[in-house]
Amino acid sequence: MYTFTTIKNLQADLLAGKITSIQLVEESIKAIEDKRHLNAFLEVFSTSALAQAKLVDEKIKAKTAGKLAGVVIGLKDNICYKGHKVSCSSKILEGFESLYSSTVVERLLAEDAIIIGRLNCDEFAMGSSNENSAFGKVLNPLNEKTVPGGSSGGSAVAVAANLCHVTLGSDTGGSIRQPASFTGTVGLKPTYGRISRWGLIAYASSFDQIGPITKTVEDAALLLEIMAGTDEYDTTSSQKAVGHYVNDLTENKKYKVAYLKECVESNGLDPEVKKQTLAALDKMKNDGHTITAVDFPYLDFLVPTYYVLTTAEASSNLSRFDGVHFGYRSPNATDLESTYKKSRSEGFGKEVKRRIMLGTFVLSAGYYDAYYSKAQKVRNKIRQKTREILSQHDFIVTPSTPGTAFEFGKNSADPIKMYLEDIFTVQANIVGCPAISVPNGIHSNGLPIGLQIMGRDFEEGNLLNLANQI
Repeated sequence: MYTFTTIKNLQADLLAGKITSIQLVEESIKAIEDKRHLNAFLEVFSTSALAQAKLVDEKIKAKTAGKLAGVVIGLKDNICYKGHKVSCSSKILEGFESLYSSTVVERLLAEDAIIIGRLNCDEFAMGSSNENSAFGKVLNPLNEKTVPGGSSGGSAVAVAANLCHVTLGSDTGGSIRQPASFTGTVGLKPTYGRISRWGLIAYASSFDQIGPITKTVEDAALLLEIMAGTDEYDTTSSQKAVGHYVNDLTENKKYKVAYLKECVESNGLDPEVKKQTLAALDKMKNDGHTITAVDFPYLDFLVPTYYVLTTAEASSNLSRFDGVHFGYRSPNATDLESTYKKSRSEGFGKEVKRRIMLGTFVLSAGYYDAYYSKAQKVRNKIRQKTREILSQHDFIVTPSTPGTAFEFGKNSADPIKMYLEDIFTVQANIVGCPAISVPNGIHSNGLPIGLQIMGRDFEEGNLLNLANQI
């Protein structure tokens, strides 16, 4: 059995003939089967993965292989791959086969990556625990009684349990960073527009970003370098030049780091998470970085602002799944109206229906100004304050989550309690800035703790560099 450490080491072993791409895929397929009870993968693309591995091995022999040759990658089940199924872990899209590949998939394949399968997630990326999938919950391999985080729970578990080398997730309010924190992996949400969203099935279009979950910061940097850049299919993608993120990791820069007092001193923060966060800040200070405590008066407004705006966008985005244009059609429908009503009520899960209804409510004529317009104004205030802090400091540091992975069912009866799991991560999506979660020690309960770093727009090079130093 090959032990994966980093992409760099893997490719050295491939070039030296110690392992082949076909063997790597076969080992991955076996590992997925052996740990099938974790429910991380909804489908394994065995045939296409082995065919791609054969081509990659030929390229390695011919010395024409790309930067990701032999790297086995899993996709969150909301990222399109031509000729393969994609369902957003929802009954409403069960059996749907994608007609085209997302831009990120095309860029990974162009560098000879091997896509092994699609990964379980909260339905339509709505959730913080991976308990909302129509195809069953995902188990955290570090403690199977606890959640892996969400919505990219399957993506984090696949890396943590060594089912594949790296994975892609999507992050609308922490859906990469929170599961990374809960599984002891590295999760990167790039700046909004840094990576094309073409081929990502939308939840909230002004918040969504694709990003990698990896074992190391170096691997996250390489994946970002390959996937980033402008895309003619996505008008929100940035035309800013893509950095040499992997090479930037060699720099030994010293930074000005701010931490949000309201986050670190919050009563809702687990005492051990607080202790580890302060220890990480002390270590940064000892390493020569400047550490400053700053006030952020809008902490209590982050989650309400996020949920008003994302549910509004979800209400609009998910209207296309109606039993006529796309998706599941109820066999009990008798006319057009019952087709819409029955198909959507039977096809969507409880949490998705809750968010669609919330979104429809805040967009309705009598409440638009009171909720949606007000939330947009608060979003602007949050952006201004965050960017003001980042104009005086290079980074903002917080815990990734208020605690470690919680047990199944603990928060599922109370949606508000579940939504508050995102309190530290939603800020980066509201603002659009890049953020990363890196492992930051182990709790006395045996579960990992995460540290979140937020940076300035499009300065992922510095963000990855500090993350790598930590």
